Amino acid sequence: MLGLQLSRRARHVRLANATTAIRTASSTSKGGKPKAKVQSAKDASEGVSYTRGLFLGVNNAKLAFPFPKLSTDESETLQSLVNPVVKFFEEGMDAKLIDDTKVIPEETLASLKEMGLFGLQIPEELNGLGLSNTGYARVCEELSDASIAVTIMAHQSIGLKGILLNGNAAQQAKYLPKLATGENLAAFALTEPSSGSDAQSIKTRAVLSEDKSHFILNGGKIWISNGGWAEVMTVFAQTEVDGKDKVTAFIVERAFGGLTSGPPEDKLGIRGSNTCQVFFDNVKVPVENVLGGGEDGKAGGLAGVGHGFKVAMNILNNGRFGIGAASGGQLRRVIAKAAEHATQRKQFGASLSEFGLIKEKIGHLALNTYAIETAGERLSAVGSLFKNPFSDPAAVASEISSRVQKKISSPATLEGVHPKLKASADLLQTRTIEFGDAVESLLRKHGKTIVHEQLQLKRIADASIQLFAMTATISRASTALTDKSPTAAHELALTQLYAEIASDKIRNNLREIQTHTKKDSQLKAIADQVFAQSKYIPSHPTGVNA
Repeated sequence: MLGLQLSRRARHVRLANATTAIRTASSTSKGGKPKAKVQSAKDASEGVSYTRGLFLGVNNAKLAFPFPKLSTDESETLQSLVNPVVKFFEEGMDAKLIDDTKVIPEETLASLKEMGLFGLQIPEELNGLGLSNTGYARVCEELSDASIAVTIMAHQSIGLKGILLNGNAAQQAKYLPKLATGENLAAFALTEPSSGSDAQSIKTRAVLSEDKSHFILNGGKIWISNGGWAEVMTVFAQTEVDGKDKVTAFIVERAFGGLTSGPPEDKLGIRGSNTCQVFFDNVKVPVENVLGGGEDGKAGGLAGVGHGFKVAMNILNNGRFGIGAASGGQLRRVIAKAAEHATQRKQFGASLSEFGLIKEKIGHLALNTYAIETAGERLSAVGSLFKNPFSDPAAVASEISSRVQKKISSPATLEGVHPKLKASADLLQTRTIEFGDAVESLLRKHGKTIVHEQLQLKRIADASIQLFAMTATISRASTALTDKSPTAAHELALTQLYAEIASDKIRNNLREIQTHTKKDSQLKAIADQVFAQSKYIPSHPTGVNA
């Protein structure tokens, strides 16, 4: 064990040296002066970033065990909120009607507003319920109609999130109270025809007026959820900063004039939600409606000009956990429906639940649902513990970007792991160390050009996701066993099997990093040949070609 610990320390030093060389080379100005301080291996392994620790082959356990619990006050608040929400979706709304008419009835929206569902995380003093990330995620699990879920989450997870995270006191006081009650709806306007994931390439432009009192906004956005209904939008546009274009975030009101919406898109499955194009024609946006900037990211005004990309990423990263929570809730309902059907439906003289392939499907569905909701719960709980928990540039997967402190010297001494899960913890430690070795190997081989090795980065991302999910499920099941939860035995079975499956997936991904270099090149060469001819190249097997 001592030899293992010493080898890990040596690896940390080697990786830190390699990382330092790479980061120093990439963060040095032309004049030779470093632009940013390089974080040491010790800082990374003991800091607040779970993913940084993984890259060093370290799991920091300080915040992962025991699994987080709600405070008594928030638990009581949530219980009083969740029960009426569940009852409403079971009895008070017609999902088929919403899908058929492509509209959420006004009386349905009124009920949702009355329950406070449009201001879940807005502070109480601004008319909201002031829920934590965990509380918000728990409510999102019960939004069983997809159209309603999209409407509410587009409003809160991203629509008003910029004002909540990066708005100054005046901006929050002006906009959040009416957004909390649902009197006003919010939307997030970033995507354009020429820019999807490349947010910095947007074409919408805002030009500062001569008297510097307002910006003139022109351009258009596509696929904007709530775009036809929202009175308030967080809009991103190019602005000139020292002769260069930089993205700036604006709070834009429909009442400013010049803002129009296109017809709603006819979608599949979420037809009652509103998604459309939004156009800006010489919209006058007051300077005080700029978001972000300043040391705390909340200065606003001219100080926020050019800081929009950071605002956008902060919003998107912070809002993602709600999607995972809603998905977990839907999966719970899918399992219940599938199990009910399988036990009642008979074929060949037996119920479907007796057939092995059906058991395989339900078993995998239960395993994956447990991992998804556990990882989502872990992320939502940890997110509130840090000043800026979702802005880590080293995050390897957007949906698993997180801040979890973990450190494992050996599973036998890991505080919080139940003895029945020691074997699972052993697998976690082994795969984590192997992951750190794989990262070091890639850094040594590719250096700064690692950013172009997308197939290898995908394997690293997939492995890190599985490591995170393993950690979360082991933590959750350990707490269930320690607390003697009535479902502890079932959670133990789920976690033990999930850990084995995840361990195999991680090992396969890491093995491919070493063995698939030639295959990756062959695969990309085939793709290049298809691109060159823009068609499927082989002749038809019958010899009869069109």
